[in-house]
Amino acid sequence: MLHAAVYLTVVLLVLSPLRALAFVAVQQAVFSLYLGISFAPNHKGMPIIEPATRAGFARRQVVTARNISGGPFTTFMLGGLNRQIEHHLFPSMPRPNLRRVQGLVRDFCAAADLGYREESFAESFRHILSHLSDTGQASQRPD
Repeated sequence: MLHAAVYLTVVLLVLSPLRALAFVAVQQAVFSLYLGISFAPNHKGMPIIEPATRAGFARRQVVTARNISGGPFTTFMLGGLNRQIEHHLFPSMPRPNLRRVQGLVRDFCAAADLGYREESFAESFRHILSHLSDTGQASQRPD
């Protein structure tokens, strides 16, 4: 909360109150959109494992996430979290090193039949929209 107060104080010192309000509103809207675009492709539309289900750590981490393929630009724009499976398996590993373990993780997932998923940014959003459509249609069916 202190961080937000300092941020708002600095903005108010630099801008008039009306401009400060407009700046904060636009900044929050753009940042929220960016966060949504960064996190949604990695998890939305993926299976959910209920807590009572018996599944090991690796299965829970791999099955519920997908990687976003792409080059250095994708990695930069997503802050290295385009390798979400590796991030879930090794949450304290520095993001630049996730690329280094990707091959090992992919081989492990194939050997353990974990279903390693990697899609392009566009493919992940197509999958998400399809999943949301299917879920919406299922909710409209009479019981």
